[in-house]
Amino acid sequence: MGTSGVIDDETGTGGADPAESSGPSDRIEGGVPGERLVLFTDAVTAISITLLILPLVDLVPEVASAHEGSSEVITGHLSQIWSFLLSFAVIASIWREHHRAFSSVTMLTRSLTAWNMGWLLSVVVLPLPTEMIGAFGGHDRFVGMFYYSTLLASMVCRLAMLRILKTTPGLVEGDSAGGRRRIEDLYTESYLNVLAVAIALVIALAVPVLQYYSLLLLAVLPRLERLRRRRAAR
Repeated sequence: MGTSGVIDDETGTGGADPAESSGPSDRIEGGVPGERLVLFTDAVTAISITLLILPLVDLVPEVASAHEGSSEVITGHLSQIWSFLLSFAVIASIWREHHRAFSSVTMLTRSLTAWNMGWLLSVVVLPLPTEMIGAFGGHDRFVGMFYYSTLLASMVCRLAMLRILKTTPGLVEGDSAGGRRRIEDLYTESYLNVLAVAIALVIALAVPVLQYYSLLLLAVLPRLERLRRRRAAR
């Protein structure tokens, strides 16, 4: 092997194949399969979703030391239980959407990995505003802004990742027309999710009584887009 071949291998360009490189600023990371990022993401998300229950577990000794009835763990802390269920559903939903995006990703770029780390940061932070909802109530504007901002950051990171998958060849398995169309559809849904969370944030700040019910927009807008695609396909 010549000297230039060694340099190419070490820099991960693999001989300047255009399908293996997306430019000097966003080079495909040689030898790093997409599956490794998915496994790492799954592990961090699992830890984050598990942390949601810990404040409720801590309530048990508190209630016992106060000599209250065991039912007080549930009946006396309904706001904490509600915030736990809310964030459990939110993390489960955004994890599922992440898997939909990465199910066929075989290669990574630096920017794709960086945006995924940003997405993970938002997931790791989410237990904090969740606990604050239980502690300060569901109508606190600052807590609502904190919660929605964290969720919006997650949605923006996912949108950025899907844009990279859409515009960079060689990242998705097969890179067929059907695969590119699937990424396009996911990108559109992700854009609508960002829009839904932004609208929900405005509603939450303007009408505190509707603060977390506005999250239902996350279920409505993408579903309308899927229905539109199905009708167009007929």
